[in-house]
Parts: sequence; C-alpha cells; structure tokens
Amino acid sequence: MIQIAIISDIHANMIALNEVLKDIENRSIYQTYCLGDLVDFAPWGNEVIEKIKNKGIPCLLGNHDERIAFDHPVVPLAHHDQQETANRFVAINHSKAEITSENKKWLAGLPYNLELTYKINEVTKKILLVHAGLLSNDTYIYEADSKNDIAQKLKDKGIEAIIMGHTHLSYQQKHSGVLFVNSGSVGRSRERDRKATYCLLTITEKEITAEIIKVDYDIQEVAQQIYNSAIPDFYGDFLLNK
Repeated sequence: MIQIAIISDIHANMIALNEVLKDIENRSIYQTYCLGDLVDFAPWGNEVIEKIKNKGIPCLLGNHDERIAFDHPVVPLAHHDQQETANRFVAINHSKAEITSENKKWLAGLPYNLELTYKINEVTKKILLVHAGLLSNDTYIYEADSKNDIAQKLKDKGIEAIIMGHTHLSYQQKHSGVLFVNSGSVGRSRERDRKATYCLLTITEKEITAEIIKVDYDIQEVAQQIYNSAIPDFYGDFLLNK
C-alpha cells in the first residue's frame, strides 16, 4: 500500500498551509504533491513559495502562479461580479509587486502537469496530476460536469486517476473506471466550512482510492492579517463567510 498527500490552491495562506502539513506529518505520509496556485489573496505569498521549495514538495504551475511568474495581464472573469473583479485586480497587482524576482523565476519553471507511475509487486498504477484541466489551467471541472471525453483520453493512456484543484470545491467520483478527484483548496476553500482541504490517495494492487481531509486553522487570524495588509478586505470577509 502506498499513500500520498495532494494539496492545492494555497493562495498565500501560510497559516492554513502549516496546519495541513502538520496533519500530513501526523498521519506519517511521506510523499506530498502540490497542484499549484501558491499566490494571491493572503499576505504570505513569498513565505508559501519558500515553504514549498524548502520542503522539496513537487509542485505544478497554477493559473495564478503563471500570471505572477510571467506578468500576464489581469483580465475580468465572466463568473465574477463587479465587486469581486475590482478587488481581484488590486489583490493580484499586489502579488505582482510583492513576490520576489527569485520566486517568480522559480514559479516560471514549474511543470504544467505530472504523470505518476507506481509499481506494487507486478502491478503498475498511473495517476495524472493537473491544476485545472488537461489542456488549460483556466478550465473548471465541477462534479456535475460530463467526464466522458476526459475519461476516454485518460483510459487510452492507461491512467486510472486524475487529481485536480482550481475550483476550490472538493469531490471524488468514478466515471468509466477512472477516479476523478478534486482536492479542494488549502487556503481559500469555497466550501461552507472554509476549512483547509486536501486529498489523501491510497494506492494498492487492486485500486486507487481517495479521502478528502479537512483541517481546522485559525481563519479569524488570517482574516485579520488580510485586513492589516494592502490586500482588499473582500478576501478576509470571504474567509469569514461575511
């Protein structure tokens, strides 16, 4: 049996990240992967990057990481209202100014996806890690969405499980023999409880299974630090469900 932890969408929330990494350590899980989006919306962008670097956690390039690394322009999103759009511009431009050039260079070198192959005795198991979708870091794949095309492409490559983030909403479901898992968000969950969320995968000769883990952290303290920073209060209010 092999177990790996998969974290995603930390969004500069160092307090949440520390609690998740502590939970992973307490479970004696020795392999952790990150699906990206280390930056934006909380005050610890550089600190989160340094933590991931120093712990040697393999990490993907999230859409927010890509924007900061390559200084892509901020464009409005159709699913955001006028208020969120205005605050998003301020928050991302804050990250562009605050993230160090060294950390931007490190982000720029992150891979787009990772295919993992594990061998247990004579059985191999393939898992694909992506930030959002197969071809785009801006694709939202929700639980209710059709998985037919993706499942067929994965089966053609012998991949039995795909783990993604990006939506900040965790779920797991089987479709055509492929396990689809969204690991949720460590630092900016959109779920009602706002807890830090990650995925624990268990790989055996027989199957790959997933468990969604939720971890408590001091949300009030994170919100207060956002209020004390140049990041819009909007993002502190979001964490507190205001």
